[in-house]
Amino acid sequence: MSRLRVLHDPDYLPALDPAYLAHRPGAGLGPEEHPPRILLLYGSLRARSYSRLCVEEAARLLRRMGCETRIFDPSDLPLTDQCPEDDHPAVRELRGHALWSEGMVWCSPERHGQVTGVMKLQIDHLPLNMGGLRPTQGRTLAVMQVSAGSQSFNTVNTLRLLGRWMRMITIPNQSSVAKAYEEFDEAGRMRPSPYYDRIVDVMEELVRFTLLTRPHAAALVDRYSERRARGAPVSPE
Repeated sequence: MSRLRVLHDPDYLPALDPAYLAHRPGAGLGPEEHPPRILLLYGSLRARSYSRLCVEEAARLLRRMGCETRIFDPSDLPLTDQCPEDDHPAVRELRGHALWSEGMVWCSPERHGQVTGVMKLQIDHLPLNMGGLRPTQGRTLAVMQVSAGSQSFNTVNTLRLLGRWMRMITIPNQSSVAKAYEEFDEAGRMRPSPYYDRIVDVMEELVRFTLLTRPHAAALVDRYSERRARGAPVSPE
């Protein structure tokens, strides 16, 4: 069973003016031997989830920019510590997608001034170290939020804190969509607006940072304490 969401109309971008889109935003910044691999997570299980709709718009844009994308459906994730040793198929699948990825997009609604439990649950299921493999370290991260009311940045600020804790390279730009219920049509597609334009900006920047840093990801998170813990002295110069 795959928990990846199917992206409907992946090539239809009604709010985008393609004349102004950088189709290869990372050209010249790093090797492009394969498309950047981006995992997208959202933080609401509602049938009309605006965080999911934002993530889907982001995924379409990333595909247009030459990326490979996966959107994880968290609807059957167990609570942390609910299953012995996290032995649950949804947890295993989420971690597998994280290991596959080279960058991520996290988008959460703001609820009571913070990220939702669904969003935090997904991050809590990603360990810093998993049998010598690191599902988040060195990967790029773009953060977004949706709000029912006026524009806020509480949630993206928390997502930045979490990204730093997970030792990710969080890009400078971010997206915060206010009154999200006004920004989507009946089909769930985002209307043209400055909020949509900001999402385009964020995705372009994510692609650039991913291509710029992925050849150096291992070096960027190489640490004295971890080398010492695993008994791996550096070669003398």
